[in-house]
Amino acid sequence: MSLFRTKNLDDMIANSRKPGGLAKVLGPFDLVLMGIGAIVGTGIFVLTGTGAVTAGPALTLSFVVAAIACGFAALCYAEFASTVPVAGSIYTYSYATLGELAAWMIGWDLLLEYGLATSAVSVGWSGYFQSLISGFGIHLPVELTAAPGALPGVTTFINLPALCIMLLLTAMLSLGVRESARVNNIMVVIKIGVVLLFILVGARHVTPANWQPFMPYGTNGMLSAAALVFFAFIGFDAVTSAAEEVKRPERDLPIGIIGSLAVCTVLYVIVSAIMTGIVPFKEFLGIDHPVTLALQRAGENWFAGFVDLGAILGMTTVILVMAYGQTRIIYAMSRDGLLPKRLSSVHPRFQTPFFATWLVGIVFGVLAAVVPLNVLNELVNIGTLAAFTLVSIAIVILRKKRPDLPRAFRCPGVPVIPALAVIFCVTLMAYLSWFTWVAFGVWLAIGLVIYFTYARKHSALN
Repeated sequence: MSLFRTKNLDDMIANSRKPGGLAKVLGPFDLVLMGIGAIVGTGIFVLTGTGAVTAGPALTLSFVVAAIACGFAALCYAEFASTVPVAGSIYTYSYATLGELAAWMIGWDLLLEYGLATSAVSVGWSGYFQSLISGFGIHLPVELTAAPGALPGVTTFINLPALCIMLLLTAMLSLGVRESARVNNIMVVIKIGVVLLFILVGARHVTPANWQPFMPYGTNGMLSAAALVFFAFIGFDAVTSAAEEVKRPERDLPIGIIGSLAVCTVLYVIVSAIMTGIVPFKEFLGIDHPVTLALQRAGENWFAGFVDLGAILGMTTVILVMAYGQTRIIYAMSRDGLLPKRLSSVHPRFQTPFFATWLVGIVFGVLAAVVPLNVLNELVNIGTLAAFTLVSIAIVILRKKRPDLPRAFRCPGVPVIPALAVIFCVTLMAYLSWFTWVAFGVWLAIGLVIYFTYARKHSALN
């Protein structure tokens, strides 16, 4: 029965408020921009091209389907975050409802999701960064531009820009969450400005005939693209990782989660409609800078540099927020004894989990430098969908177990909304490749071994 032991919610909340912990400095505006910072990046600047090839103009529907799946899960997250404002996101919620083994496995899953997300986005960042500096006549040695095997027929050793951006942002995160939030807010405002400018400029060049046929590959093509572009929405759940650093979590966390998801959904749908309206969808095949391509076809070459800058800032904020979220999950798991205690040590001056932050930055920075992008993306998606499924189940269990808990925000339509979240997430998981499922299974198997050989013995509940 020790596998199903749960943490006491009241004790968890009380411990999170003890002095000497994380600094409470974030407000609702910070959280909305943190969510947008984590969401708007690779999805809008890179994956829209791949999604268009898979679904055609129906890519707009693919984004809507992915957003609905996220929206149902977001409502569950919002109730949990406002009720249990403790660092650790779904890991913490699972520990209080589903038991220790489930919490460990979902925490292990989140380490994969957040860690590989930072690596994957770092690789995308590197591509746009190299495109930007090439406009100034600066070219890196080809051996330092990509992971081994990433460029067919070309010998490459390491993706140096991807490693450098990971280490730079790690240094920023280790120095303080207030400072990191300020930098994130500035970059988010700039990149949203770039996206809005693209909408204004691109809308004038839309040819409605390019939207026909609207769904060339049928429902299967649309849903396959939805499973792919789901990656574009990953990040709003990282807002919940900030729970212990929010001034008024019961009010501000639901605003941050739902507000950021709503803003990004509208932007994605409009941008994908404009892109497929300017460029016939088949021409996006093999293109890793689809927004720039649309502008070039529209004859707006002057704006391409702004798009590269917006893409770089967009991906920078995604890396920043996802790395932040992962360090807070590691912090929570370490504080519970499931990981070594050193990982939950807080720097006396900066009030950040200093050691854990640098460990994450170095490990996943090296992965970004040596692993190709296509291997990383789908693994991130399946990890996220699994997490969303569990949080939707856990909210129903918490309603049954602790109906007495004060809830500043209540997920509407329980258990219908959580059930719909599970159905949507499992459906999208079914459209991922068999290799992704095998790799995910291997990762979970490794997690089980670590749990039974280390975490179970050292658990604070043991």
